[in-house]
Amino acid sequence: MYLYHFGISELPFTLTPNTSYFFGLPSHNEALQVLTTALKTGEGFIKVTGEVGTGKTLLCRKLLNELPAHFATAYIPNPLLSPAELRRAVAHELGVELALDCDQQQFTEQIQQRLIEINQQHQSAVLLIDEAQALPVESIEALRLMTNLETESRKLLQVVLFGQPELDEKLDLQQLRQLRQRITFSYALTLMDADQLYQYVHHRLKIAGFTGTEMFSRDCCSLLFRSSGGTPRIVNVLCHKALMLAYGEGKQRVEPDHVIAAIKDTEAARPVYPFASLNVFTGIAIVFLLILAGYWWMGRL
Repeated sequence: MYLYHFGISELPFTLTPNTSYFFGLPSHNEALQVLTTALKTGEGFIKVTGEVGTGKTLLCRKLLNELPAHFATAYIPNPLLSPAELRRAVAHELGVELALDCDQQQFTEQIQQRLIEINQQHQSAVLLIDEAQALPVESIEALRLMTNLETESRKLLQVVLFGQPELDEKLDLQQLRQLRQRITFSYALTLMDADQLYQYVHHRLKIAGFTGTEMFSRDCCSLLFRSSGGTPRIVNVLCHKALMLAYGEGKQRVEPDHVIAAIKDTEAARPVYPFASLNVFTGIAIVFLLILAGYWWMGRL
């Protein structure tokens, strides 16, 4: 690939969530603060939503890595599970082995015992569920019943839901109103603005080992922003393709034409017209000239 050509040690714009590339966008930093505050105060349900590609999984893994040692964590990345499958997955994450024929009552007893043990060890059990919008309604209700387990002073299990906006739509269902009322902290991730995108791109290049002069100019980043709308995942795809094109031409930096070609090759990207602003000004000038010509013509009559 282009690693040696650009003097970097690893691909800077892969789609795999890698916490070493965490940039700390204002939206992500605020979400982390909300999450840590809510978990420390022992809240039952916490929700983080964001559009596709805004970095929810990366944020989830960042939280997992940075929670203090007194938190016992369980993580479910793919929650498209039936109630029985969800209970088994939670039990496995918490170190509880369930019998194959285990029913709801047996599950509740074993999970409660495990959660009490964790509490007695002065720890807090936290369940993090990524892509939570995929949870079936029946499984969401099973999840709510799990959080009924509590001592006189606190919940034995805290739950953090990471999901797309469709999660909000699902939680608005009448049959899920009990769980919706238990969500005490909620945060919605926002997209990057143009300046944040510029910093984000160069941050990732720096982490990958790039030490040269500016790889993506402001003009290139402006094109990236107009096409991606500030969505990190789309930015990563476009940057990777632009680097490949620059490498293919033997260039040492990305040029606007490389970004435009990458945009044309990416279905998720919005098409951009680099001379759109020029066309607007040209149109205004033409209209102005027509108005002047009209006055001149009327003056001759």
